[in-house]
Amino acid sequence: MNGRAAYPFQQALAARRAFRPAGFTTLDEIGLDLDLVSPYQLSCGNAEGPVLISYNHIDAPTARAHRDRIARDGYLPEMLFNRVLDRALAGTGMVRADIYLTHAFHALPATRSATIPERLVMESFERITRHEIKGRPVIALGQAAAKCCAAFEVPHRSVPHLSARGMSIEAKARLLAEALSETIARAA
Repeated sequence: MNGRAAYPFQQALAARRAFRPAGFTTLDEIGLDLDLVSPYQLSCGNAEGPVLISYNHIDAPTARAHRDRIARDGYLPEMLFNRVLDRALAGTGMVRADIYLTHAFHALPATRSATIPERLVMESFERITRHEIKGRPVIALGQAAAKCCAAFEVPHRSVPHLSARGMSIEAKARLLAEALSETIARAA
């Protein structure tokens, strides 16, 4: 965890491990309890880079089916979210290792695109996510992440969720690339 302040990260990791909302699967139940807050941080874990906050990691059935790949890489490249992210990063000359990706909700729903009760998303953000992001530039991916950032007074830039319907891959990638470029320019 290069450069990461030990206290906030360790607190966030411990809080993620303790977060067990009824009706949701935890990473340890899938066999993905890495020493990271999210498996994404295997590839997107730059402790000093801009923070991207998504809604959640993945659904439980997909995580079970692809456990070994996720444990190795942290993500599934073929998913729409990741195709958009990779295109946006390429548009800025960045790579995954330049950013830090985490989630507003740190458990796995039973189905893909499941609606997670807002109170649980807020609880997860308060107990876990806010400890990871203190003082770092944040880009909220989608309404749920933006709402959490606003509720906890986290300065952020909002873009549509990378899996959102109704926009092309190119349009979503362009919006994220612009947000990344602006965020990095402000931080410099």
